[in-house]
Amino acid sequence: MTGHQSSSVRARATLAAHAAAVENLLIDKGLLAPDDIPAMVAGVDDGLAPENGARVVARAWVDPGFRDRLLRNATAAARELGIEGPEGRQMIALENTDEIHNVIVCTQCSCTAWPLIGLPPDWYKSPPYRARVVREARTVLSEMGLDLPPSVRIRVWDTSGDSRYVVVPQRPVGTEQFSEDELAALVSRESLIGVARAGQPVL
Repeated sequence: MTGHQSSSVRARATLAAHAAAVENLLIDKGLLAPDDIPAMVAGVDDGLAPENGARVVARAWVDPGFRDRLLRNATAAARELGIEGPEGRQMIALENTDEIHNVIVCTQCSCTAWPLIGLPPDWYKSPPYRARVVREARTVLSEMGLDLPPSVRIRVWDTSGDSRYVVVPQRPVGTEQFSEDELAALVSRESLIGVARAGQPVL
C-alpha cells in the first residue's frame, strides 16, 4: 500500500469514527431512534420526497374525511398512504384558505417534515430566508414570486424537532375533474413549504 493510499484509508476510517460518534450522541440524547439512520440512508431517494406530500395533499383535496384526519394528525394520515420515516413522527398539517396563508421556516437549522417535503432545499437553509421570513414574510414571499393580497393574513410557523409542519395549499380552480395523480402533479415542494401556490392547470 502506498503512502497516499494509506493516508486515504486512515482519513476514511477517521470520518467513519466521527460519523458513528455523532450518531451515538444523537441516539443517546433521544434525537434519533437506533433504526433512523439505516432508514434514512435507504429512503433518501424514494422515501423522503415532496412527491409524497403531493400525494397526501391530492388525497385531502378529493376526500373530506382524509382531509379532516390530516389536519388532526398528519403523521397518522400519511401512514394511511404508506408514507412514514425519520423526522416524520411529529408532522402537523397547516391548511391555506382564502383568509390565511401559512409558510414554514426553521430558524434554528433546516428542519422539515422529511417524509412529506423531502430534504430541505438550499434556499430554505440559507440564513437570509430563515431570518427575514419571520420579520417580513410578505416581502420575502413577493420576492420569491408569490404576491398575496393585503386581505390575506400570513402565519409563519417555526419548525422544530417537536413540530414538523407541512402546508396544504389551496386546490386550484378548474380542477374539479382532475384525478388524484393529476392533482398531485400540481403540488410542488415550494407549495408544501408555503412560498408558492399549487400549480395552475393547463386547460
